[in-house]
Amino acid sequence: MENVLRPLIVLGGTAVLTVLVGWLADLLLRRVDARHPETPLWGLLRQCRIPLQVVLATALLRGNYRQAEIETIRNHYAGIGQMLTLVLIGASAWLVVKIATAIVESTYSRYAAATRDPARVRRVRTQVTLIQRVVIAVVGVVAVAAMLLTFPAMKTVGTSVLASAGLIGIVAGVAAQSTLGNLFAGFQIAFGDMVRIGDTVVVDGEWGTVEEITLTFLAVRTWDERRITMPVSYFTSKPFENWSRGGVQMTGTVYFHLDHSAPVVRMREQLHQIIKDHSAWDRRDWSLAVTDTTPTTIEVRAVVTAKDADDIWTIRCAVREQLIAWLHEHHPYALPKVATAPAAQLGRAQPTAVAALGHRPGPKENHAPDDEPARTGRG
Repeated sequence: MENVLRPLIVLGGTAVLTVLVGWLADLLLRRVDARHPETPLWGLLRQCRIPLQVVLATALLRGNYRQAEIETIRNHYAGIGQMLTLVLIGASAWLVVKIATAIVESTYSRYAAATRDPARVRRVRTQVTLIQRVVIAVVGVVAVAAMLLTFPAMKTVGTSVLASAGLIGIVAGVAAQSTLGNLFAGFQIAFGDMVRIGDTVVVDGEWGTVEEITLTFLAVRTWDERRITMPVSYFTSKPFENWSRGGVQMTGTVYFHLDHSAPVVRMREQLHQIIKDHSAWDRRDWSLAVTDTTPTTIEVRAVVTAKDADDIWTIRCAVREQLIAWLHEHHPYALPKVATAPAAQLGRAQPTAVAALGHRPGPKENHAPDDEPARTGRG
């Protein structure tokens, strides 16, 4: 009878205690979250219930598995203890990452709710993302190191490993120079406020929005839904355009090449009619002026403003399309023309064409009368 009760008490008690503690922790966090809805931390901490239960169950089994007195366990004490230790270290790392992520996300959510400046919110979001990745990397490295040190063989070679750490560090630094450069560039981008998640940038002639920033690479989503993945060191070593830095408001231009007779005043009035009811115009500024002339055309520039890069693209396309349509319908003479002339006719008109070009015959050339063709040597 005792051989049956011992495993039931150890295993069943561990399961019951684990479920009970997880339920009580979840109930407590739910009540605190209901009393303090302005703090999202308590709601985020509820996501730690599963790793907490795994840690608790593994710790209880690690301390009491010998008391189960099961034949299989008795024959493999060392192996089962080693396995439970590894699971406990991994579950503890999982719990630490979950708690750190909840704290960081809660801090960001409160800051985003209290701050109305989108640029500051994007900057903090970039920093928070990188902090989370650093925490995960550090906790993962520590957890793996702790797991390795549980093996007796690793303890034996520990002294030699520490003695050669300096040489290994130098070799690793030289071999991973590019990776380390990207790593430090990622920190520089995050805390130097050079580029943020959500910024509109132009890199290598491609226009897009920064979608993801990690410690080693940066992803830009282009207007046609392509993703350009670039090393973060690019943004610390080469110039690039950041249309969102210093504010997202933008000014756009549309150029027209028209005939000299184009009705510029009426075009200016029509431009105002087009943009005043357009949702993309932010009503800050607009203008239309002749900016250049050539012997055959004039250059007319329309200037409009918008609140961000997407709206400036939309309103520029609308102005270009509607003004060209208006000119074509009401003032077609204003559209640029290509000057042409009829080709010179052959035969009797050829000498006239040659004379018109200023050609003067030499002294040995035949001169025929105007009404008679030139005679050849054969008569």
